[in-house]
Amino acid sequence: MERMDRVDPMIPMSPGDDVGPAADAYADAPLLNCLLREMGEPAGDQGVYRLRSGGRLLRVRGDRRPRDPEVYAGGAWHRLTHAELVKLVAEELRRGTGLSNSELPGEMVDSRDAVAALLGARARATPPDDPYLRSEQSLITGHPHHPAPKARGGGPVTGWLPYAPEAYARFPLVLLGVRADTVVEEGDTTALDALAEAPPGYRLLPAHPWQLDLVGARPEIRDAFADGRLVRLGRTGCAVWPTAAVRTLYAPEADLFLKFSLDVRITNDVRRLWRHDLLKLRRTDEAAANAFAAARGPAAWLSDRGYRTAGFAFEELAVLVRDGLAPHLLPGTTPLLAAALVEGFDGNPLDRLDDPRAWWAAYLRQVVPPVLDAFARHGVVLEAHLQNTLVAVDADGMPVQALFRDAEGVKLLPDVSRAAGWERLVYCLVVNHLAELAALLAERRPGTDPWPAVRRELARHDLPEVGELLASPTLPGKTNLLLRWTGADGADARYLPLPNPLARA
Repeated sequence: MERMDRVDPMIPMSPGDDVGPAADAYADAPLLNCLLREMGEPAGDQGVYRLRSGGRLLRVRGDRRPRDPEVYAGGAWHRLTHAELVKLVAEELRRGTGLSNSELPGEMVDSRDAVAALLGARARATPPDDPYLRSEQSLITGHPHHPAPKARGGGPVTGWLPYAPEAYARFPLVLLGVRADTVVEEGDTTALDALAEAPPGYRLLPAHPWQLDLVGARPEIRDAFADGRLVRLGRTGCAVWPTAAVRTLYAPEADLFLKFSLDVRITNDVRRLWRHDLLKLRRTDEAAANAFAAARGPAAWLSDRGYRTAGFAFEELAVLVRDGLAPHLLPGTTPLLAAALVEGFDGNPLDRLDDPRAWWAAYLRQVVPPVLDAFARHGVVLEAHLQNTLVAVDADGMPVQALFRDAEGVKLLPDVSRAAGWERLVYCLVVNHLAELAALLAERRPGTDPWPAVRRELARHDLPEVGELLASPTLPGKTNLLLRWTGADGADARYLPLPNPLARA
């Protein structure tokens, strides 16, 4: 069969466009990345891979974001639709693991259909004026090595699209009053009380409207409304903006982030604020905050100050209060989501660069030292992946500060072993973060090798693990496809060895 013309997923859709081909392209890329990383090996010609389980040959175009998959059969190459690719992946996984999974193929299809809905919605919506908000709401591809990065739980589009950051959503919060004797809270939650006034005997509890739609009919919540432990107080007068994390919302007027439970599987996990995570939140957040307070340089930690919930629906109605941006940002700078630099958005400073080398060196100087310092001096393992890192740039687009977030993902030594903590740090910072940006820079400027600069920045730090990392032939790559197929817990990371570009650099 002849190859189909490439659909460039970076081209914005207009309201009259057929979003199907673009949705397929967006959905194919991360699924192919997973398949080729976890179950394939290069087989001769450029772009040709042999799938280890069934021995089939698969051909793709492109490297960082593979596209146009074809399978070799009957002496010829045959182009795969997205549905056929999903079927092929499931067959390979069954052969390779001996296990069946009826859920994951549905998530892959759901992810593709969600992308189609998002593309259609974006074509009719107006992006935010603020470049920071545009960066948070830019991720149509999302996690580049997940089989279903945009799955939204399989529910109807009308249930989740009004709350989707990728559709430029903004909306008011639902305000609830919780009877004071049923409130459970820890840390500093006073910012919640500024959202509205609760009736006497009640405390204010904002709710994500999507989450309330999902859990509001459950007996423990329905009964609380019926007997007066919960009352509805209307909605906030100002809108909040969903960030890339979907369930974490930003209120610009209050300069405040609020993170909610969301009973939907997004990537590997159902995104609840789990009780066990909330109960250790103060310890992990304080450790991270202390590490940044003691560090040299402008890097900042956005503190998860505290949480508030109702004792009868501890996880379902929990809300976490996170620092806003203004107290931490250097004057005159603009914060941007690191993941958006890779995916692209209107206002991306990389679009202004003729030669990225000085920009890249500045970026590394801001992002790498705080992560290594927190580990080496304080035993804090930051989850410094692309969606947990903000980079503030000056008027010329040069990185001058890094900001990190999400105490839920922080690990502390010796709760985890030093070796396990270092492996997680390397995966998040190097594989998930720096490797993605390095690949983009090399793609934009052919012939450029971004890895010597990474090696130089790492080598500045007197840490025994750094020397081992620079000499190691491999890096740890997380196996999200196999993780989901085998039904492992999302936090139970499993890694496979990937070639280490730092060693050759």
